[in-house]
Amino acid sequence: MSSTSKKHKDFVAEPMGEKPVGALAGIGDVLGKRLEEKGFDKAYVVLGQFLVLKKDEELFRDWLKDVCKANAKQQGDCYGCLKEWCDAFL
Repeated sequence: MSSTSKKHKDFVAEPMGEKPVGALAGIGDVLGKRLEEKGFDKAYVVLGQFLVLKKDEELFRDWLKDVCKANAKQQGDCYGCLKEWCDAFL
């Protein structure tokens, strides 16, 4: 398994609260802006979609690609971040 980024480690280390969507691993300024334009302005809103998709990696990756044009690495980073957060806090 690939090593996780500092952004990933910081995100999964504490409750989500009102963190912006850009706090998610794999989501930078450009993807964050695209997500915000589609109504996904907070990390918890993306988490909601992740849960609606039943934490399914393939479905979540496809959704992220469709909604904000995330590439494979960005999709994987965001999925891994949310999965680890859920494992720790749900």
